[in-house]
Amino acid sequence: MRWSNALIPTLKETPADAVAPSHVLLVRAGMIRQLGAGTYTYLPLGLRVIHKAAQIVREEMDAAGAIELLMPALQPIELWKESGRFETFGDLLMKLTISGGQSMCLGPTHEEVITDLVRDLLNSYKQLPITLYQIQTKFRDEPRPRFGIVRTREFLMKDAYSFDADVAQLNKSYDAMYEAYCRVFDRCGLPYVIVEAESGPIGGDASHEFMVPCSTGEDRVIQCPKCGYAANQERAEIGAAEASATQDHSAPAYEKVETPNKRTIREVCEFLKVEESGSAKLLVFLGDGKPVAALIRGDHEANEPKVRRAFGVSTLVPADAETIQKATGAPMGFLGPVNIKIPMIIDRAVAAMPTVVVGGNEADVHLKGVVPGRDFPLQKVHDLRNADAGDPCPRCGAGMENRAGLEIGHVFKLGTKYSKAMGATYLDEKGAEVPLIMGCYGIGINRIMAAAVEASHDANGIVWPTAIAPYTVVIAPLQVTSEAVMQATSELERALEAAGVDVLVDDRDLRPGVKFKDVDLIGVPLRVVIGDRGVKEGSIEIKWRSESASRNIPLANAAEGVLAELKDARSRHDAACRERIAARAGAKPS
Repeated sequence: MRWSNALIPTLKETPADAVAPSHVLLVRAGMIRQLGAGTYTYLPLGLRVIHKAAQIVREEMDAAGAIELLMPALQPIELWKESGRFETFGDLLMKLTISGGQSMCLGPTHEEVITDLVRDLLNSYKQLPITLYQIQTKFRDEPRPRFGIVRTREFLMKDAYSFDADVAQLNKSYDAMYEAYCRVFDRCGLPYVIVEAESGPIGGDASHEFMVPCSTGEDRVIQCPKCGYAANQERAEIGAAEASATQDHSAPAYEKVETPNKRTIREVCEFLKVEESGSAKLLVFLGDGKPVAALIRGDHEANEPKVRRAFGVSTLVPADAETIQKATGAPMGFLGPVNIKIPMIIDRAVAAMPTVVVGGNEADVHLKGVVPGRDFPLQKVHDLRNADAGDPCPRCGAGMENRAGLEIGHVFKLGTKYSKAMGATYLDEKGAEVPLIMGCYGIGINRIMAAAVEASHDANGIVWPTAIAPYTVVIAPLQVTSEAVMQATSELERALEAAGVDVLVDDRDLRPGVKFKDVDLIGVPLRVVIGDRGVKEGSIEIKWRSESASRNIPLANAAEGVLAELKDARSRHDAACRERIAARAGAKPS
């Protein structure tokens, strides 16, 4: 491809609305352009990256035994009501009414559609196991699309669904997808971390996320540097403290203190001149529609999935002020655990406190010197808060780290959540009708592109991993009016393309410095410079984008020299992948 015939609208200035490095650089490199909030056009260079990432995903899915199909983006609302997720997804669903008055939505995911399909097609254990996948555009009405193509309203996703006869089959299908994901991200050159995760609105009872650590990641990765334990903050457990405070049940009775109009933890603690870590907040939720309460230390954040699991409920939402007043008899902002009228669970950190400041269950009143276990029961103590840096690892007890991460893939064990709701069954060996057991596996193709840039860039632009770079080699002739220079350029271009190498020729009649800045900006891995002087001396200059130094190789066998460079780079990459595979050996995701 000749640059002069391509559409590569590079920019010198940073876009005013761009914050994330991937957003800034993909726009500046002429790879994406925004059409509206959360919607982007992929220009030719960006589309090449998307196609290469999708092809790697497709090859690894096929190698893992998955079968490709394509499902409609337009889905009947009735399917979502049948599965019970219409309310769960809420406003994220892009709803519309088509001719005839039928209510439809643009699919944010395809669990309902695939379940509807297989309940008609799979009816015997002899057809199991089977994994089906697609690469399809998805739609979600994100209230705050941000960071360029990281969080959009329209995005490209690979979603796969496994169907199994029993848990043993599910575990094998899950492990196969887990390993396939590792190979995908290894091949794409991404520095990923695998973490335990929450299933969220997808549902299911086990899942892992594949995350790329980066400063603009929207998720938090809690990781132990000693034993390797890693989890999304929503899922991360906290190890038991080595020692707990000893409550003095003979301590003086608690004191009732007037706290007029002091509702927040900060206001109360400043007013009473105590640290926030010496207080506790009582949070009221509706668990499966019934009021329940969780007591959390004042400086900690409640982890709603942990609270939901501790109460054993399927849904958990914060209660509003009216519901709280009716259920507890106390106004919001002054709730406390002493003589609380609704079921309550306590976080371990609160249970370990000798005394605590809490709400007094009446307006403008708090209690000082409350002793856990004496003034309120400690019968139901759980890990209920978000893990953070310094918290003990649940496996080895070492202090954990908290880093930002960008999710690029997610695997779930769904079990029978959808098959039971939608009547997707098969006949087992005895002729009994049994619900299909499902798994779900998603990869954000757009996010592979964004994550690669977030993980690998410098002050000059993008540094693409070779496997997904828009072009592998860029040839930059310095004198485009020189017949000798352009002949050498064309000969090298033809030889490399014949060997299967993607080549971009920067044939623009511009100063070398301008060309080199653009080449660095778009991030092509290997740059080849051909000039009059080099042609006369019988040499060309090559430089890897990831390296600072350039060097010369003979012009006479330029193609062989460039191919040898690419081969060596591929060998180093493959060796690194093998090391990661060996390091994972023995780790069982299921």
